[in-house]
Amino acid sequence: MNMNRRPTIIEVAKKAGVSKSTVSLVLQNSYGVSDETRVLVRKVMAEIGYVYNRAAANMRMSNAGLIGLVINDLRNPFFTEFATSLQMSLAEKGYSTVIANTDENPVLQDQVVGSMIEHGVSALIICPAYGDTQATFDALARGGVPTIQMLRRVDDRLDTFPLIAPDYLSGSRQATQHLIAAGARRIAFVGGLDGRAVTEERKAGYLQVLQAEGLEPIVMTGKASREFGRNAARKLYSEKNSVDAAICFNDLVALGMLSGCAEVGWQLGRDFLIMGFDDIEEAAQSYPSISSVHCDIAGIGQRAAQTVVEWLENKKAPPAETRTPVSLALRQSSGASGGILDIDALP
Repeated sequence: MNMNRRPTIIEVAKKAGVSKSTVSLVLQNSYGVSDETRVLVRKVMAEIGYVYNRAAANMRMSNAGLIGLVINDLRNPFFTEFATSLQMSLAEKGYSTVIANTDENPVLQDQVVGSMIEHGVSALIICPAYGDTQATFDALARGGVPTIQMLRRVDDRLDTFPLIAPDYLSGSRQATQHLIAAGARRIAFVGGLDGRAVTEERKAGYLQVLQAEGLEPIVMTGKASREFGRNAARKLYSEKNSVDAAICFNDLVALGMLSGCAEVGWQLGRDFLIMGFDDIEEAAQSYPSISSVHCDIAGIGQRAAQTVVEWLENKKAPPAETRTPVSLALRQSSGASGGILDIDALP
């Protein structure tokens, strides 16, 4: 089937061997349809890729569009801060937001995206879960729903599903350079699951700098959680391999390492240096405070809101890929007194 043409209700009716009105009753969840017919019609819809646009069916009178926001993990403060900023920015522009958390589950993600399409979202912003997402993005393509991949890329059709994300590569490169300038020579990269695009990007800058400096990499990938960070700190200490610093996949791992260092007696900023990534609010509020790659979460939310509104109102599709600038928030964990360092100013 032509991916650029959306299947019609008539095609569903013909393939299912029922009338168009029967299909409409199924779409409206009417009690006047037997369970057997309901199952048959839904099965045919899935087979031919039919997407029900409830907004078009209801002929919404409101001029305020509805934007779908799908988040892979709202428990992670990074994504929570982003979602809050985006929702508030869209509200200022007269748009409402419906938010769903997929809990890193691609099956659940497919369900909530399908529901949002059915309820007629004007556009969709998705921080995607990893896994089998082909069907989800195919449905969005068939439905013609303007969709932005945020913070992560899982689908390579960037002309259809453009990406907005921080410059992770530059951030990890500059964080590594900072630790070396602070005297570190045995620097570990801690956290992040192997093979995922975000992990590989954040790790790549670290590896580039170490190679240029002739230093040996120490990579400890795994779940991006406090627990993993805490256990990693204890493991590094017990191995007594003279590791003197770590770049963490995210601030949750860094906060876990902070606890682990306290347990083993490492004094952060002196015995051991840590750089986090994302710069969530808690990084600045912890003690010792955690240095981090500042991704300007609020700014990204505002930019995403502006981008999707221009796409809808001015038919101005965004570039295939947009990388937002990052900076270094230097604090006690890397031996700094505090402050934001513009990485573009570094030599």
